[in-house]
Amino acid sequence: MRMLFEPLEIGGIKIKNRIMMAPMCMYSAVDGVVGAFHTAHLGARAVGGVGLIIVEATGVSPEGRISPYDAGIWNEKQIEAFKPVVEFCKSCGSAMGIQLAHAGRKASTNAPWLGDNPLKPDEGGWQVLGPSPIAFNEGYPIPKEMDENDIKKVIKDFANGAKNADKAGFDLIEIHAAHGYLLNEFLSPLSNKRKDKYGGSLENRARLLLDVIDAIKSEGWPKNKPIFVRISAVDWVEGGFDIDSAVVLAGMLKEAGVSLIDCSSGGIAPNAKMNIYYGYQLGFAKEIREKAGIAVSGVGLITKPEFADFILSSGTADMVEMGRELLRNPYWPLMAAHKLGVDIEWPKQYLRAKF
Repeated sequence: MRMLFEPLEIGGIKIKNRIMMAPMCMYSAVDGVVGAFHTAHLGARAVGGVGLIIVEATGVSPEGRISPYDAGIWNEKQIEAFKPVVEFCKSCGSAMGIQLAHAGRKASTNAPWLGDNPLKPDEGGWQVLGPSPIAFNEGYPIPKEMDENDIKKVIKDFANGAKNADKAGFDLIEIHAAHGYLLNEFLSPLSNKRKDKYGGSLENRARLLLDVIDAIKSEGWPKNKPIFVRISAVDWVEGGFDIDSAVVLAGMLKEAGVSLIDCSSGGIAPNAKMNIYYGYQLGFAKEIREKAGIAVSGVGLITKPEFADFILSSGTADMVEMGRELLRNPYWPLMAAHKLGVDIEWPKQYLRAKF
């Protein structure tokens, strides 16, 4: 048995293999409600053998969405729409997670194929929020600096989103604290210039994220369902969040009851100079895993089965996370098992095509 296809028990659930589908926005929901596209999109990856599917960044509030077309998890209609999608994917053997998100100062933008531009109020846009009144980039709006009431609402919205995710049948939640969105904005010294208890030291900058986790746990998220957190391990900008800070943060998150750190990077600054190659973020995952003693997923241009298996067998990560490769080939796990010489269960409807 190759490690890629060994099951993983984490935080009270069992995942059939170590292949994790990264959360990727589809910009195809209506008023936050997922539909037929999401059923086909996520269902195909479940049929294809993915062990853990993480649903796209899903807004915990209307103003927390990246775009007006994002999925949401703040009301009953959205919960009910997710239920059959989750049920089908789980019936195929996939564990189901959802990424809870607030876009912060990067909210209120158009879908990529519609220009990816910040939306003005008369275009369907809304007031964006942030830790400090610093725009993401030229042409982006200056966010409202969040006051105490704004912060309390965000914490409550995340807790409510987690409760709703449980109602929808999800096995786990992933809190989005990466890629320049709200919780990452608080973590990074580049975007957080606050002078109160939510700014300054790393302990203060991590406070909102830790408050969110505490609220999620105290407001009813089941103890037998894990919490993952996606972070940007480095900002790729001098003076920004770095790997040493990420290791310390991971220790805080472990103590807070987080089961796995999803190790990504970047997104806080448009001028970041990223060094991109196959597996370019794996060094961050390995360092966090070794120094903080917490499970991690590795992500970043992982495409080959042999490479994916090596990442796990070498102790670099506990799961491998794939995004664009699974967009190209939803049946990648079935193909990978064949290439690695592992006999895994295929969907019975597809047995005539098994090698």
